[in-house]
Amino acid sequence: MKILFILEYYYPNIGGVETLFKTLAEKLVQNGNEVEVVTMRFSPELPHEEFVNGVSIKRLKLTNRIAFALLSGFYLYKNVRRCDIIHTTSSSAGFPSSVLAKLFRKKVVITFHELWGKLWFKLPFMDFFTRNFNFLFEQIIARLPYSKIVTVSDYTKNCLIDSGISTEKISRIYNGLDYEKFNGAKWQAPENFTFTFFGRLGVSKGLDILIPAAAKFFKKNPDASLKLIIPTIPKKFFAKVKKLLEQWQISKQCEILNNLEKEELNRHLCSSSCVVVSSYSEGFCFAATEAIAMNIPVISSDKGALKEVISGRYIKLNSLSFKSLAEALQLAKEGKWTISPIKKFDLLTQVKSYIELYESMVK
Repeated sequence: MKILFILEYYYPNIGGVETLFKTLAEKLVQNGNEVEVVTMRFSPELPHEEFVNGVSIKRLKLTNRIAFALLSGFYLYKNVRRCDIIHTTSSSAGFPSSVLAKLFRKKVVITFHELWGKLWFKLPFMDFFTRNFNFLFEQIIARLPYSKIVTVSDYTKNCLIDSGISTEKISRIYNGLDYEKFNGAKWQAPENFTFTFFGRLGVSKGLDILIPAAAKFFKKNPDASLKLIIPTIPKKFFAKVKKLLEQWQISKQCEILNNLEKEELNRHLCSSSCVVVSSYSEGFCFAATEAIAMNIPVISSDKGALKEVISGRYIKLNSLSFKSLAEALQLAKEGKWTISPIKKFDLLTQVKSYIELYESMVK
């Protein structure tokens, strides 16, 4: 099969969505399929075209989501004509994908990671216009005429059903991990308590809760430290994070790391006391499942799909507040973890499920 992925962001951008599609695309190539990815060129340093592990990547001269939604279709018609299946993702990539699929009579599947709905009106770092625009745009994207909708958790599936999307149109396929890549990772808690946040920068990630929680925790535990493994883009968001650290006067106890290769990232995670997932919502959460795969304890907000994926050693917040998170950090320092059997989400199972879905759609 020839599969065309139309995505806003792809490797080397950091995030759960990018992890999903990179591993899926490369595994599809290994199984004998032809895969092409069309995405944004979010950095001028990136080449317009390249092959990475057998996947053809084409980056358009578009640098923001609105431009990608409105203009990418003019570049994509040749790619669409020669594919068997279009696979896209929630947010702005869904719009050109559904329009082009209709024009050229192609089957299109969208992977929906989250549907925030009214959560848009509770998230930080956004003004009135941005909240309302994103809420309306999300509702439109969810209702476009896709052949099939895939959700990465039961939580997201139920959110779509509650918003009026037909159950028959939705399939749930959990994201998968290649657990062999974590075989060499050995967690060893450091002498001084160190808690780590890693992943993309986003309004839902709870950094506005984590940083004041860290400040409160440091007053009682001055030898502890926070490690933020985050990208420097979006630049404005990165600047807000640094400003928050200064505002709460914890810059000296916080180490910021960027652009780490996977081995180096895992090394930093394995030398942390725990990983913190302070999100307002998660559709799946690679940060949590990857930490669990390396036997690293996790402090979880317990929001969204985190209820489905958290296992191993963990502490769940009583409420999404900096006080609750500071209390959870204290419990973690004292080693008061909840322990349960580890849940696994296998990559091969995920890929097999997508291939079966593609084949059923083509037939």
